[in-house]
Amino acid sequence: MKKVLFFLITILAFANLNAQIVNPVKWSSRVEKISDAEFNLIMEGKIEDGWHMYSQFTPENGPLPAEFKFENAKGNYELIGKVKESPYKKQFNEVFEVDEYYFEKKVTFTQKVKITNPKLTSIKGKIDFQVCKEVCINQDNTFNFALPKINAATKGEIIDVPVTDINIDSTKTATKGEKKVIDSVVKQKVDEIKSYVTKKEENKSLWTIFFLAFLGGLAALLTPCVFPMIPMTVSFFTKHSGSRQKGIANAIFYGISIIVIYVVLGLIIVGVFGAEALNALSTGVAFNIIFFIILVFFALSFLGAFEIMLPNSWANKVDRQAGKSGVIAIFFMALALAIVSFSCTGPIVGTLLVESASKGGIAPIIGMLGFSSAIALPFMLFALFPTWLNSLPKSGGWMNSVKVSLGFLELAFAFKFLSNADLVLQMHLLEREVFLAIWIAIFGTWALYLFGKITLPHDSPLSHISVGRLSLGLLVLSFTVYMIPGLFGAPLKLISAFPPPQTYSESPRGFFGHSNSTSGEKSDLPEGAVLGEHDIVTFHDYDKGLAYAKKVNKPIMIDFTGYACVNCRKMEINVWSDEKVLDVLKNKVVLISLYVDDKRELPENERTISKTTGKEIVTYGNKWTDFIISKYKTNTQPYYVLTDLNENNLNEPISYTPNIDEYLAWLNDGISKFK
Repeated sequence: MKKVLFFLITILAFANLNAQIVNPVKWSSRVEKISDAEFNLIMEGKIEDGWHMYSQFTPENGPLPAEFKFENAKGNYELIGKVKESPYKKQFNEVFEVDEYYFEKKVTFTQKVKITNPKLTSIKGKIDFQVCKEVCINQDNTFNFALPKINAATKGEIIDVPVTDINIDSTKTATKGEKKVIDSVVKQKVDEIKSYVTKKEENKSLWTIFFLAFLGGLAALLTPCVFPMIPMTVSFFTKHSGSRQKGIANAIFYGISIIVIYVVLGLIIVGVFGAEALNALSTGVAFNIIFFIILVFFALSFLGAFEIMLPNSWANKVDRQAGKSGVIAIFFMALALAIVSFSCTGPIVGTLLVESASKGGIAPIIGMLGFSSAIALPFMLFALFPTWLNSLPKSGGWMNSVKVSLGFLELAFAFKFLSNADLVLQMHLLEREVFLAIWIAIFGTWALYLFGKITLPHDSPLSHISVGRLSLGLLVLSFTVYMIPGLFGAPLKLISAFPPPQTYSESPRGFFGHSNSTSGEKSDLPEGAVLGEHDIVTFHDYDKGLAYAKKVNKPIMIDFTGYACVNCRKMEINVWSDEKVLDVLKNKVVLISLYVDDKRELPENERTISKTTGKEIVTYGNKWTDFIISKYKTNTQPYYVLTDLNENNLNEPISYTPNIDEYLAWLNDGISKFK
């Protein structure tokens, strides 16, 4: 039964997919003059490593071939022949059972044209193509080719349009063709900047995952399954290796083997689901309910209800290999540690995989690297400095206290996943007050346990408590007391990312203080508006918000958000609450908050098929997701856009910006450009 149960939990822990917008091909274009009336339109694509793009000559019944369209040709220009392309690679595809023609690293397409309208200044073209890695993406790109004057260049001259070559005379009005060139180049540079910023944010997120996973590994070291193994293993290497140098080398290889084992586990997650295919389910109801159940299961194990054990046959087979000599034996010793200690490390590893998988990409690999590094480090350090072993505390009942404490934390975090599901479904079963009451009960019970007032199945008799345990108990008790005012409307900024927002509660405007205010009455609100976070007048329908903005002549701030979006809650609680930011949001803009995970179904007459993704738009969440993808080419939340009344951006949109001054400067910059 335990084997089956573990197998099911492992499967569930891996059942997380993530979809995010990627642009693996970066395009540029130029014009080459052949004669006074003939030109080559050249399209060059740089393809990211690991991706490949398909040729226009790809056979039928295979991957999608590239297709080209050129606008307004009639009466203006003629296409001479088909688009020419750089050499492609050929490979038989066993899935489609056809040869596929594809490009790697880079590709060049050339279309020869003959101009029939001497007044023509530019040609607009478009390519539709498919690019694949572990997953396939259908994309398109539009090119604006600015044509030089007929006598402006000699035969064979290349006309390129980098940003540094655009000279604008402020005394003259740019022609329509010049504007198109400028707009095209500016858009390209903006996309490059967005890509750079996104990569920086991803790198910061990965460092956070590594650090948290490292802390999880340190916690696992203190459990009764791992801690006693440190002196035993180090002593084995230092006393049975023949020489101190060989003992150190064996211990280092042992530590590296531990890292390899756990990193391979992360690689399996990425390999199964794909580096770019692990966040789409992170706001899904099924995902959050499944992981709520998993974390409760792990918590009960840590609290002593039962032990999660791998089959004994696994450990026996590995032990037999570990009994041999050589580096292979050392590797199997590391594997034996991973298996034998699973009852303590399994719940931590499972939780890390849940959290990192929801981030997507290579996060599971980074998470396992951080966790295993913390596990492996002591074995290597104590082999280098064996006298340090004398300073280690003796094994004892304190290790079970560490395990139980981790169980309380697991139980608390489990309710965050259940809260996410409730928020998405808008069932109001786990509102802010209920969530906080549960957390207060969990952390309060944990404090009583640390003070020795409660004992659990595997605890040793306790005659007194240590200073360390008392200190931790006081810290947990202080945190418990800190949460109590949250039941009555306090913002609780320290944990703003975890409980539901203040608006999702039995008393959205606070238990005291605001109940007599009339500003929240429906008669005082514009049609379609509600009082949102911090009593900001908020629209959840784009068209109604836009109509109201035109009526009051104010700029619009679109807030792409989600009920289960952690960073959205952080921004609302920690940044929007600032006095200056709040003044802007209340008085200087019209706020439209669009929830991309809103599961309410659209009326039948509003349902349609997305022109961008080809998917059916059934819910309000589908509608706003399609809006952000089609108009802003992203699916990030939070995502903030300032627009004028003609729906043009006032400045560059931004995403998660926890720095108040930076966010306020962005708001003021956009508002200053509103006319």
